[in-house]
Amino acid sequence: MIVYATVSTKGGVGKSTLTANLGALLADIGMRVLLIDADVQPSLSRYYPIAKRARHGLTQMIKQGALTDDCISTIDFTLAPVPLRRQPQLNPNGCLDIVISDAPQGTLQDWLAPRMDSALRIKLALRSPLLQEHYDVVLIDTQGAVGHLQDAAVLAADVLLSPISPDILSAREFLSGTQELLNRVETAAAFGISVPQMLAIIYRHENTRDAREIGLAIRESYQQLKCKVLLLKTVIPHAVAYRNAATAQVPVHWIDPVKASPAMHALLWELIPSLDGTRAGVPPEALSEVVDGHDVQNAIA
Repeated sequence: MIVYATVSTKGGVGKSTLTANLGALLADIGMRVLLIDADVQPSLSRYYPIAKRARHGLTQMIKQGALTDDCISTIDFTLAPVPLRRQPQLNPNGCLDIVISDAPQGTLQDWLAPRMDSALRIKLALRSPLLQEHYDVVLIDTQGAVGHLQDAAVLAADVLLSPISPDILSAREFLSGTQELLNRVETAAAFGISVPQMLAIIYRHENTRDAREIGLAIRESYQQLKCKVLLLKTVIPHAVAYRNAATAQVPVHWIDPVKASPAMHALLWELIPSLDGTRAGVPPEALSEVVDGHDVQNAIA
């Protein structure tokens, strides 16, 4: 099982959109995927229609330090309000569930603040046998602000994924914010907790000369974070399809096979090389056997 956390110290960069679409693509090729909305502004929780809403969500999971059935809601794409032509169905071997964010602004932060184990509450919850038995991939969406909740999501992950807007100001904010984030959570190393590798991805890239030059500048500036942050080769282009997909509450690879789908597949293959060439709609063989710790190491090597 792999745990990814989508992180940024800046809001509005596309974390929830990227998490939702990556999760749906994984499920569509047959993976058992759990989304965790660890953002107090629950964008991910509202992204797809909910077929069966659990009694509890993020608050209960963190407070009890365990993931139980009554915290997991089920996503059902058949409830999408906008019908699509020849709408594809998820691979019957895959699934996409979610732990909904149900924490009003500040309440979980206040609960976590005085606790000595605040940074480990999500990590403890993900040790649940239920998770290990029923899911192959966990994707955690985080808040775009420094805090105990973000720290807990970072330290629960095997890999961090961070989208960057392709402009110099956003890149500079990312560099300073990421350095601060990594410096803060690196203190956990004193307790034997390793900080996961961060993979950055240029997101909403426009095919213009200025955008390409900015992209090159961003890549050069990443020398400052060498060994801490790896900038992925995959670039997610700017496309109206992401907004349209969010409006329709469906995965972007369903409605844009020309631009968005190839980019999302390329991201998937770069993150998990063992899935290289596996496409949505083509049931892969023995997927559960190829997604393990070795593949994570290959993905970030």
